[in-house]
Amino acid sequence: MALLAKSRSKMAAATIFLAAGILAGAGSAQAASCGNNAAGYNAWLQQFKQEAAARGVGRRALSALDKTQYATKTIYADRNQKSFKLSLDQFMKKRGGQTIISRGKSLKKQNAKLFANLERRYGVPAGPLIAIWGMETGFGAYMGNQHTLSAVATLAYDCRRSAYFTDQLYAALKLIDRGDLSPDAIGAAHGEIGQTQFLPLNVLRYGVDGDGNGHIDMARSKADALASTANFLRGHGWQPGGGYQPGQGNFGALQGWNAAGVYQQAIAIIGKEIDG
Repeated sequence: MALLAKSRSKMAAATIFLAAGILAGAGSAQAASCGNNAAGYNAWLQQFKQEAAARGVGRRALSALDKTQYATKTIYADRNQKSFKLSLDQFMKKRGGQTIISRGKSLKKQNAKLFANLERRYGVPAGPLIAIWGMETGFGAYMGNQHTLSAVATLAYDCRRSAYFTDQLYAALKLIDRGDLSPDAIGAAHGEIGQTQFLPLNVLRYGVDGDGNGHIDMARSKADALASTANFLRGHGWQPGGGYQPGQGNFGALQGWNAAGVYQQAIAIIGKEIDG
């Protein structure tokens, strides 16, 4: 009995030790902790890199993370999004609606073959594509001044929408690994990419090699950016031949592009003027 009791005691101790080890291992596998200021960013980044490596992220993308830093301007922009609180008329003026319409008509003529091909393939006419292109970046003239990976990593670290932007960060890393995003890419404050401002996960889901060169280059290829935008709208329910004004079937796809009502209406108004 004494020997049996001693054996049981050893077994119990071993069980406790094993359980403690499992718990410790579980703790180390937990997601990196978010934060609300720059103080914890570097520690979070090192932990995230370990998790990313375990999930199969490649060396190129992991090395790119070392170039990131806490993006203060991104956090400021995230906390101060005011333009969508404007009236429709105010929003149209702020975004230069009439200028987009005027220049958009010219761009439609200059790129007639491209837009005809996109409408044939996706069922989306030129108007809403040009409206989005113009409102997002002035037809590629200004795509932002923030380091894309830093912006996305900062928002993944930030507690406000950490889970959402962690998915975006993994998408950005995949784009870097496959050569569709430069580690030094510059874009908008929330990590939006290219001429029509796709978040990284949407590049993975809807990105199209519109110019046929083997890569999806949302910044330097208008064909890639516009084809990807048409594919996004099609993926959000766009039906060929349908109307896209408020109350019509394809307006729902515009709602998928941006949650702000004034933005949706602006696309519809500008697009209709361009399409004629």
